[in-house]
Amino acid sequence: MSGRLIRVAGAVAMLMAGLAPARPGGKVESVATALVVSVDVSQSVDDARFRLQMEGIAEALEDPGVVAAITGNPGGILFAMVTWADRAGMPVPWRRIASKADAAAAAAAVRATPRQAGEFTCIGQMFRTVAASVIPAMPLPADRIVVDVSGDGSDNCTDPDALEAERDDLLGLGATINGLPILVPGENDVVGAGAYRAPGYGLRPTPLPQDRTSLEQWYRAHVVGGPTSFLLAAAGYGDFSRAMRRKFVIEISALERKGEK
Repeated sequence: MSGRLIRVAGAVAMLMAGLAPARPGGKVESVATALVVSVDVSQSVDDARFRLQMEGIAEALEDPGVVAAITGNPGGILFAMVTWADRAGMPVPWRRIASKADAAAAAAAVRATPRQAGEFTCIGQMFRTVAASVIPAMPLPADRIVVDVSGDGSDNCTDPDALEAERDDLLGLGATINGLPILVPGENDVVGAGAYRAPGYGLRPTPLPQDRTSLEQWYRAHVVGGPTSFLLAAAGYGDFSRAMRRKFVIEISALERKGEK
């Protein structure tokens, strides 16, 4: 679906729901960017890591450079946060951020997010939820939709073909998927080797990828996609806030990253 179709579909949905605010002249209001921040909360993410992620996102929303990027867009942006493990949820539903006060309120909502229970790293399930439930719930049409995926592991519960199909379905809605792999030395230097216990399947070989690879390479191959998509890694959880701030500015300002796909 093209960006124009996304805007038209969003406008129709709002008019049907009676939610579309109108500008003088009857034109439906819209935003340039709808940003979905999608965060891994699986078993490898303990309480300390979870809080570092929530604080990192909140700090990024409050950062003067990010606020300047947001307010530089006519009408601001749409923002939502998804957390995922065995399943995905949307603890911070869609909200419009058009001012410093709006950004502070969104940051407070992120900080107040409770820990979600979950064991497995089900990226394919998250893709499906974002495509089926999150994007259709957008309260305003947007020129572009960006899904920002962060995590510290490869998918360990989705069949390879199903994972690719779920990503393709999300990309087919006109979304761009960017990646923020969290690299933890000595812990996830290599992915795709060994075995895992998938829900309902018992112990079996890791399905993706078949060969040993780095998490950064795995994200490039199986997560990132769409127009102007890019990958920006965090050097551990302590670097998450810095990486997220930089990523937000690029995504919200629609800056093009060269050589980072």
